[in-house]
Amino acid sequence: MAAICVFCASSRTLDARWLELATETGAELARRGHTLVSGGGCVGMMGALADGARAGGGRTLGVIPQSLVDLEVADLAADELLVTDTMASRKTLMIDKSDAFLTLPGGLGTLDELFEVWTTATLALHDKPMVLVDADGFYRPLLDWLHTLADQHFLKPAGRDLLMVAPTVGEALDLLDTRLT
Repeated sequence: MAAICVFCASSRTLDARWLELATETGAELARRGHTLVSGGGCVGMMGALADGARAGGGRTLGVIPQSLVDLEVADLAADELLVTDTMASRKTLMIDKSDAFLTLPGGLGTLDELFEVWTTATLALHDKPMVLVDADGFYRPLLDWLHTLADQHFLKPAGRDLLMVAPTVGEALDLLDTRLT
């Protein structure tokens, strides 16, 4: 099937519900026959995501900068682990290796990855589908702000519409699967 890149938090101090969401996401990717492309970490949601995918029999591809390998947070159980020199080259390689993108709850790093992929799509540098999972309204304030940007003409409606939003992982993957077939 497809290589789906998932952006999410790697914090060790998250509420258990977010770790469960990540585990379920990995398992659902595996169930649907997709390869997981991740940031190559073994902690937080990122680690739970990869563990869920592998527990479901899925293939995992991690992309991680050497600096994080040195901190001993690399997902050494990944089927394939690609090590880059920088965070910027990590994002580029993740984009290149993926057919679609799914964003789960996360912090600054997750938002950085989301905006990188979204910005490059608005510039027509790729046409890969992107879905933001707004689980429990996590991204509602961000989505409201993005609508304000569009209302004030800082974001074109066509660019805004490139990012699909779904309330659940199942619905998000249904959107991606529809776009990938």
